[in-house]
Amino acid sequence: MNTVKQAKWEAELSLGLSKTLRGSVLKQCRHKGPLYVQKAFYPEGKNLAHIYLLHPPGGMVSGDDLKINVDMENDAQSLITTPGAGRVYKARADRTLQTQHIQLRLGPDSTLEWLPLENIIYPGANTQLNTDIHLEKNASVIAWEISCLGLTASNQPFTSGSLRQRLQVFKEGRLTLREALVLKPDEHNFMLSKAGLANCSVNALMIAGPFDVAEQEKSEILVKDLQTICGFLNSQYKEIEQTVLAAISLNGEFIQIRYLGNCSEQARLLFIECWEKIRPQLIERSACEPRIWAT
Repeated sequence: MNTVKQAKWEAELSLGLSKTLRGSVLKQCRHKGPLYVQKAFYPEGKNLAHIYLLHPPGGMVSGDDLKINVDMENDAQSLITTPGAGRVYKARADRTLQTQHIQLRLGPDSTLEWLPLENIIYPGANTQLNTDIHLEKNASVIAWEISCLGLTASNQPFTSGSLRQRLQVFKEGRLTLREALVLKPDEHNFMLSKAGLANCSVNALMIAGPFDVAEQEKSEILVKDLQTICGFLNSQYKEIEQTVLAAISLNGEFIQIRYLGNCSEQARLLFIECWEKIRPQLIERSACEPRIWAT
């Protein structure tokens, strides 16, 4: 009998941001394991903190469990991103799960922009990625998830393994938005099906809201602007017969933008362009890209 205990990492990061006379400050920063931040940056002034999440291992192996908790107190504002792509490596033979749980809690009148770079899901990975967003009264969020399935540049598609991905948004305790994806390519053909991922390797979702239903006309104008952006991308790639699908919908109080294609950079650039349109209307700030995106 093999009694060797397999190595695993349990990493947890808890951040708390508060609005004070000095602006939005990182009042709490507790970490366990290789997951941390160094400090907050203020390229837009003291009231909005830019924060970079650091995970030196760069990816998850079997048994890894990453937990990220962000608490935004009343009226605090922050933009959180990552300096590089996340990776979920091929699982061990015992198929032990690789998990990531993200909890974002936004107090009254706070704003959070959750804008990480892409996650690369290696062939043979066995992973579960959950994000829960809790909004109190008048809180606003912009968030995206970009998932790269397999290693297409190395001709290693995601033909084995398992991915369970879930995004939930709660507004004042009530579930208002839920997105879920389950991929088991060796058990079903959802990745290849035209009704599924249409053999695309990059699947991405961006959400923003809530938008005031009393100002529906302004929201509809914004949606039309975003539809123009998505339509231009679609028409470009239709001409060269490459599969790229970008779409936008207004689901209740939330705008949802979807990308399906084969280029994570293309997805990110699309989302940034949409973010530049959404940000002034939702949080009344012009776009200010994190400096780390330029490196």
